[in-house]
Amino acid sequence: MSPEAFSQAVLQWYDSHGRKDLPWQQGITPYRVWVSEIMLQQTQVATVIPYFERFMQVLPDVFALAAAPADEVLHLWTGLGYYSRARNLHKAAQLVVQQHDGVFPHDLEALTELPGIGRSTAGAIASLSMGLRAPILDGNVKRVLARYHAVEGWPGETRVQAQLWQLAERYTPQQRVNHYTQAMMDLGATLCTRSKPMCLVCPLQAGCQARVLGQPTAYPHSKPRKALPVRQCVMPLLVNSGGDIWLERRPDSGLWGGLWCPPQLDDGAQLADWLQQRGWQAGEPAVLEPLRHTFSHFHLDIQPLLLQVGPGAGVAEGGQVWYNLRQPSRLGLAAPVKKLLKRVAPLIDKA
Repeated sequence: MSPEAFSQAVLQWYDSHGRKDLPWQQGITPYRVWVSEIMLQQTQVATVIPYFERFMQVLPDVFALAAAPADEVLHLWTGLGYYSRARNLHKAAQLVVQQHDGVFPHDLEALTELPGIGRSTAGAIASLSMGLRAPILDGNVKRVLARYHAVEGWPGETRVQAQLWQLAERYTPQQRVNHYTQAMMDLGATLCTRSKPMCLVCPLQAGCQARVLGQPTAYPHSKPRKALPVRQCVMPLLVNSGGDIWLERRPDSGLWGGLWCPPQLDDGAQLADWLQQRGWQAGEPAVLEPLRHTFSHFHLDIQPLLLQVGPGAGVAEGGQVWYNLRQPSRLGLAAPVKKLLKRVAPLIDKA
């Protein structure tokens, strides 16, 4: 199939079956497309929709995002994971306001210079909101192209990635590039799915090499698997007389960067040292049910401990807070911390 025939088949399918009612497709602006694309990285559309709608209600444009406190941005992101995305979103908004007067640059290279915007995200912003001819290569598009050409190898490999970019460039049309870009994402999300592709209704079925070979799900090749290592930590939930829990803001870099968490300690013995260094008195800790949180590169087994601290417990200063579970402030919380706080709230109420 020629590039022209390929793109025409995709566009005809889009006209009849493409998604046109997603929230970020309404009142399209570079800002709305950009926020949606960052949220959709590593995250399903159904999960993203309510987050996107809440985000837009509070931070409707790049000026509002740039001016927002980091805690507000992280609070709106809580539960989406991969929090570096939110931090980069915030930084990029500030740069767009400071360096471009709040107007996203109409140039792929300038877009990729903004924090958190790679080649594919820049292509999506440029094609979907600006009408510029720019290929994209998100996970859905990789899957469509890898199957259509039966591309050997894992797409994370440099060689395979380069081959897929060449194909993306070849098929991206000069006209209706916004519809073509959306259509390719929709094809991967709704028909050319990871486990149960609907080849019989795919507009590209006639030329799809993976289908000809009778093994569409063999492409793209999976990343070579490695057993994830397991780490452990103790997380004390320190409760004061008012039923508030002690949280600390983590450094911007590293695990849960910029988010608020209880202290994260290596073991129970370290807890005694932590309390002694601050001159705090505490009751006997209650050992709660462990919680496993899985990151992309390791499992973290969290042992929460619930303990009451005496009246001499410290006053929260910068980067510290006594968190009120009944009237919670708008802070960015790591997902497992949010789960733990929800789990212990009834226990504290009964105390």
